[in-house]
Amino acid sequence: MLKRVKTKSRLYVCHTFYHVYVSCLKELKIQREYKHDYRKGDIVLSRMSTDFGSLDKKLISSDIFGEVIWLDEKHESFFPELAKYRENYGNIVKHMVNRMIFTKLLAKCEEPYMTIDFKAYEDIYVFCDSDPIGYYLNYKHIYYHAVEDGLDCLKNLDDAFVANSGHFKLKTWFSKHNLIFIMNGYGKYCLDMEVNDIGVVPTECPYLIEVPRKPLEKALTSEQKKQMIRAFVDDADSLLTQMKPQTEGEEFAMFLTEPHPQDEELRKKVCLDVIEKYCKGYRVLIKPHPRDMIDYVDLCPDCVVLQGRFPIEVLNMFEGIRIKKAVSILTTAMNAIEFVEEKINLGASFWDAYEAPEKHAFNKKAGLKLANEGIVKENGKDTKKD
Repeated sequence: MLKRVKTKSRLYVCHTFYHVYVSCLKELKIQREYKHDYRKGDIVLSRMSTDFGSLDKKLISSDIFGEVIWLDEKHESFFPELAKYRENYGNIVKHMVNRMIFTKLLAKCEEPYMTIDFKAYEDIYVFCDSDPIGYYLNYKHIYYHAVEDGLDCLKNLDDAFVANSGHFKLKTWFSKHNLIFIMNGYGKYCLDMEVNDIGVVPTECPYLIEVPRKPLEKALTSEQKKQMIRAFVDDADSLLTQMKPQTEGEEFAMFLTEPHPQDEELRKKVCLDVIEKYCKGYRVLIKPHPRDMIDYVDLCPDCVVLQGRFPIEVLNMFEGIRIKKAVSILTTAMNAIEFVEEKINLGASFWDAYEAPEKHAFNKKAGLKLANEGIVKENGKDTKKD
């Protein structure tokens, strides 16, 4: 049988705005390196878990990718016939049989919605391959590279281990033989799992490769930074105006929201409490997470709510932005931003006052380290938060 010729270069499969951000960094690196022998990659926006709005139009305007493609991937709950294979029968043999059936059946159910010719691409990069795309590519015997869901996200949720902590080695053997599917490098057709920093991963996974994000940012040319801004921001001038002091000596404190807790009323209370405790005396900026759809203008009328939905790292592309203090709960994006003097990451334990700890301390519950540690940077020193 003749081997099919790959007619396209690269494909990035994205489920969040941050995935798109990293895809841009990776593609622009290749553009710098190859120059005359360069073929643009394509990017996929999955509609399954994120409303990307008009991001496709901004990406086209940025001219970073060849094609911007929508994917109508479906959550497993879309197929009611799968539910019985997800039930817990308390029996490892029955459990594994059900997982084997589920693994193949989910991929078959997804097939009508996977309208992209994945086999045409030389390299495929998949963010969050725990979503159906991972099952589908393994089912179709299509090789791909997995990429971490968020910056150093395995530090707080090593989901491959947490979801399979019972009989982990047995389950990974089944996955590497394509009988079941486990994300983050353990699938048979997953070539490797790309992370920013292997040192923060609480388990030893032989399939991890380290590709630090910061050097990718630092190497961007002036023109590439402008492309990054065009890819995510509708009106750069208006955004900068929001972040300019109104009076001499005025200083900003920024709160980075997250899409957790899932209960919106709890999330609103978290926001108000953080502002009250950590942002007094400052003009407060609120940077909503791209998947956090709360109306913060209505909730916090005295605060400046940054317009547009974009990853916070995009602000690194602007010159002249300076923030005195930034506060978040758990987001590792805090480590990536360069325009903040004092960074306060409160840690997952901050949420204990709002919801049951088991709802967020995933690694800790599975017996892994680093699950519930917060780091506060105060006066240049790191201090652990309880």
